[in-house]
Amino acid sequence: MVMSTTSDLPTTAKRSWHHFLETYEPLRSELYRYSRYLTRSPWDAEDLVQDTLARAFVTLAQMGTAPPNPRAWLFRVASNLWIDEVRRRREVPASSAPVADESPDPVASRATREAAGTLLVKLSPQERAAVVLKDVFELSLEEIAEALGSTVGGIKAALHRGRGKLVDEAALPATETTPAPGALDAFVTAFNAGDLDRLTSLLLDSAVVQVVGATTQYGPEAARRTVLTGMLFGVRRLAAADPSTGIDARFMQGVLLEPPRIEARWHRGRWVLVHWYKHSDGDHVRAFTMLELDGDRIAGLKNYFYNAELLVDLGGELDVPVRANGHRWWTTEAAS
Repeated sequence: MVMSTTSDLPTTAKRSWHHFLETYEPLRSELYRYSRYLTRSPWDAEDLVQDTLARAFVTLAQMGTAPPNPRAWLFRVASNLWIDEVRRRREVPASSAPVADESPDPVASRATREAAGTLLVKLSPQERAAVVLKDVFELSLEEIAEALGSTVGGIKAALHRGRGKLVDEAALPATETTPAPGALDAFVTAFNAGDLDRLTSLLLDSAVVQVVGATTQYGPEAARRTVLTGMLFGVRRLAAADPSTGIDARFMQGVLLEPPRIEARWHRGRWVLVHWYKHSDGDHVRAFTMLELDGDRIAGLKNYFYNAELLVDLGGELDVPVRANGHRWWTTEAAS
């Protein structure tokens, strides 16, 4: 028997990961929507989606058979992760960030919209998850019990308690905008000048740079070769509708061969970089970036490009037109 070497492992793991994502991709929008109701934040929702998919991938490899109800199973993984996180943060005061309209779609029933829009952080994690799964996703009591690892009786009790706590939610005051840090201004200036050297120099040697869900790079040079270059010059492949991007051709229609530009926007108590791309029918946002600053340098960068649900959600909160890129950064052939 020929044993695979450790050098084969990244490729083998990557192919398995891609196959997993292909299988569960149809559920991703619902997973984000569920995570959004639980966390009340687009950023936290996307983090929960990424963590859920990673945990599900590892757990699935340890299971004897595939889950009979993948949707409920993913909700269960997400619920467990979120409940554990809430327990860890129990002593941390709740955020005072403004809460956005939580309506899932314009055709949702009035009762569903009201139930979703009035969920308060004072509900216990189990209560909130139960109410969301019942009133928003319309799961049966049996499916909710499966998703939350409880019994039908326990779910009935959680629904009764949770609905009893629902009250109309007063609008919270908007947080004040703070001056943009110098390192953030420097990043915006360098990016809009197409200055790859300057962007790279802003990163700490220990910087962690991510295209969220797609790749993580450590250190300035690795980030320069992949993430930063892609952020600056990836538009060339979009405009050429290059099939090797893995992005579906319909997401690349109308993209013009002009460098993207970024601007800083204040959102929920933090600065976010908004990436504008030229299209034949005007400018549209195709990505967002968050920076973690350490003085006048950058300690971390998270670029959200393959996160369609977050782009649409956040674009609505910021009132900017968005074009999604789908979820694929690999081709089917590469996953084979």
